[in-house]
Amino acid sequence: MRTRTRLLLLLGPAVALVGGLVLGALGLALLRSLRLLPLAEPGLSAYASVLASPGVLASLALSFWIATVSTLVAAALALAAAMLLRQAFPGRRLVAVLVQLNLTIPHVVGAIGILYLISQSGSFARLAHAAGLIAAPGEFPALTHDPRAIGIILTYVWKEVPFITLILLARLQTLGPDLEAAARSLGATRWQAFRFVLLPQLLPALTAGAALVFAFAFGAYEVPLVLGAHAPEALPLRAWRSFTDVDLAARPEAFAISILIAALGAGLLAICARLILPRRGRDAG
Repeated sequence: MRTRTRLLLLLGPAVALVGGLVLGALGLALLRSLRLLPLAEPGLSAYASVLASPGVLASLALSFWIATVSTLVAAALALAAAMLLRQAFPGRRLVAVLVQLNLTIPHVVGAIGILYLISQSGSFARLAHAAGLIAAPGEFPALTHDPRAIGIILTYVWKEVPFITLILLARLQTLGPDLEAAARSLGATRWQAFRFVLLPQLLPALTAGAALVFAFAFGAYEVPLVLGAHAPEALPLRAWRSFTDVDLAARPEAFAISILIAALGAGLLAICARLILPRRGRDAG
């Protein structure tokens, strides 16, 4: 109890500050979406308008596509990077620095970098044209502002791989090599030791990191704003356009979309928490 009390005292101020800001913002957004602040014909008309607006289902599907693909790819690459960095090899420190280098780079800066690199007027297109691979830079494959959101996915993968990698490395440090060594001594191959011994131990940390990445990619608007197509556009981008519309009557719809995005993200995190916490209880037992 003493340790638990100490943890609560240490984490309490930070949790109260962050939770107060987040819950306060969500509360105000909810009131604005219901037209309760300022009071003007309260009701669910903003939600009905959002759900009935053309293209909203396509925007929702695109947001799920972006978040799902970028999360799966980032999680797979992060798992490979963590397994590599736990080994001792020449140049390991340099590789670790390179993996973590972009943690401090904002997403919008990364999106602009991706735009300059892989757009049809970017560096790769010009290099391909100079090398004679294509007749003109415009023949380069459309990897930005495309309906498949390839540029957006690449940006999220590039940015989130280090985040999940650090989570997995922290978990690997707590596990140590004993479990794998015991499995190998009992005749398991390297793959079997990873598949049946190490991976189940890493799965809660991998799931938690992937859930956070999914929630962020599903709710962020700045990267789709820089790299996204005009139609369909990601759901957070619809909220941003409604919020910045000169017609102030569109503001409740922007808040309604934001509440829907927050609810979907919170639901995902709650599901992941229910999947992870019982497993930790079984492991502790």
